[in-house]
Amino acid sequence: MFRVVVMTVLLTAFCAAGVEEPDRWEKDIRAFEEADRVSPPAPDGILFTGSSTARMWDLKRDFPDLPAVNRGFGGSSFADLVRHADRILAAHRPRVVVVYSGDNDIAGGAPPEEVFRNFEQFAEKNHTLRPKARLVVFSIKASTARWAQFPAMEEVNGKIRDWAEERDWAVFVDTKPVMLGEDGQPRADLYLSDGLHMNPEGYRRWAELLRPHLD
Repeated sequence: MFRVVVMTVLLTAFCAAGVEEPDRWEKDIRAFEEADRVSPPAPDGILFTGSSTARMWDLKRDFPDLPAVNRGFGGSSFADLVRHADRILAAHRPRVVVVYSGDNDIAGGAPPEEVFRNFEQFAEKNHTLRPKARLVVFSIKASTARWAQFPAMEEVNGKIRDWAEERDWAVFVDTKPVMLGEDGQPRADLYLSDGLHMNPEGYRRWAELLRPHLD
C-alpha cells in the first residue's frame, strides 16, 4: 500500500511538472503575428509596445504623419515584454522602439529593484535583436489611481534614467512635469474616470514629449 501511495505521489508530481502554465498573453501575441503577416510593417517605422497605456494610444490621431505601429498588450509587465520580445519584434525593423511599462509591476507588488532588472533585460534584449533601433522609455506615470505607489515608481524611474544616460541608443522621457499640477498632485483632467488610463489630452502631452526623439 505504501508503495502505491508513493508511486501515485511521484507520478502526480511528474505530470504536473510536465504541464506548462498557459501564457495569458498568447492570444495577443498571436494576433500581432497575424497582423504582421497580413500587413507587413514598413522598415524604419516606429514600434510602440508595453502595457495598456501603450495599447490605448491612438497613434493615427497623434502621429498621422509617421509609420507607427502599436503592439501594446494591456495588463502586461516588463517581465512579459522580456518573454515576448522575440515574437513582437520578429517582423519589425523599426528605427525607434517606444515602450511604456512598470505600472502594473509595482501595483502587483514587485519591488523596484526587480522591476528595474526586468526592464534592463528587455532593453538589452531589444538592443541585441534590433541594434540599430533607438529605444525610448517613458517614465512610469503619476496617476490618481496609483498615487500611493508613486514613490516606488519614482525609484524605478530614477534607475532607468541613470541607465539610459549611459547609453547612446536609449532615451528616458520623464512624464512627471506634464502630469502633475501646481499642487504636486496628479492632474485628474488628464485621466479617464478610472484615474489610471489617460484621456486624449494626456496622450497629446506625451506626444509632444516624444516627437523630438522620433527623428
